[in-house]
Amino acid sequence: MKAFIKAWKGVCGAKVGATLVVPQGKTFLLNTLEFEGPCRAKRIHFQLGGTLIAPETTSWGNGGDWINFRSVDNLILDGGGKIDGRGSNWWEPCKKTSTFGILFQCRRRPTALKFHNCNGLRLKGLTHLDSPKRHIAINGCKDVVVSDLLIKAPEDSPNTDGIDISDSSKVLIQDSTIKTGDDCVAINGGSSFINVIGVNCGPGHGISIGSLGDGGAYDTVEEVHVKNCRLSNTQNGVRIKTFQGASGYARKISFEHIFFNNVDNPIIINQFYQDKGKLRSYGLFGKATAIKVSDVTYSDIRGTSASDRAINLNCDDTVGCTNIVMKNIAIKASAEAPKIYGFCNNAHGTALHVNPKVACLSQRPWMI
Repeated sequence: MKAFIKAWKGVCGAKVGATLVVPQGKTFLLNTLEFEGPCRAKRIHFQLGGTLIAPETTSWGNGGDWINFRSVDNLILDGGGKIDGRGSNWWEPCKKTSTFGILFQCRRRPTALKFHNCNGLRLKGLTHLDSPKRHIAINGCKDVVVSDLLIKAPEDSPNTDGIDISDSSKVLIQDSTIKTGDDCVAINGGSSFINVIGVNCGPGHGISIGSLGDGGAYDTVEEVHVKNCRLSNTQNGVRIKTFQGASGYARKISFEHIFFNNVDNPIIINQFYQDKGKLRSYGLFGKATAIKVSDVTYSDIRGTSASDRAINLNCDDTVGCTNIVMKNIAIKASAEAPKIYGFCNNAHGTALHVNPKVACLSQRPWMI
């Protein structure tokens, strides 16, 4: 720990730029560690060749983050090394449905790697293993490129999202493989101009926008584009999920060139999302509000569904979803779902060459 802190002070205070090297073949046991800026150095290269591992016990965590980069601009983190959160002891309370104390302990698990207010970030080529909770969190950042990552945790590891984005803009995630117990990529409120390209996802809960509006919050997400991604044996495919009783919008979203292999819910908009770990109900004292979902395009999407409801547009009864465009979609039943169909509730838009059909969308053969 002391060696890392000392090395960080050196590179952060350098006049121009500097490199911090974690050598290959070495393993370092670390408690919570924060690399804080702003730095004098205009660019910092954190070259991780070895392995960083968390303690096996759960006594060191306080619900925050294990490794945290804060207010460090133009950071490059690469080198082919590993970040191992050793999260198995943290997961067990989450697998039990017992007292509120256990649920509280479950929800206070640490994120393995967090970037807060780190503009110009480049994260490349690392392996991320078994985080207690989220593997990577990107919060309040601009101009970020994440590429060539391998993120792995068991399918039954709870809430182990691969990459979680919030309050950030101009983020590119590309050419990575993510196999976890929750969302491969989750795009949360305050995020815009997010591109997810060439991601292999599965197992996990798919690629999600949201959940949005937790606790009745005002949340916004726009200009999200997911392209050339493959999802295999996931609980969901491409998903938009929002709580009732909230406000805001999710708009200008596209899912293009997507392939599904045995995915439970390939295409889903769920405006009635409920977090099973929280006892909360919205709309009990008046008419429920909802986040407005609009301008969502699905194109060139193929593969197999493991559930009978292959397309599920379950939009809010009052606000609904508008300008939903579907074109060139061919989803077939896998062996686990001998018959599939499309479902919709208060969704409005157009469809061209879509299988299974979605009755609430107008058929427009002249669409280009």
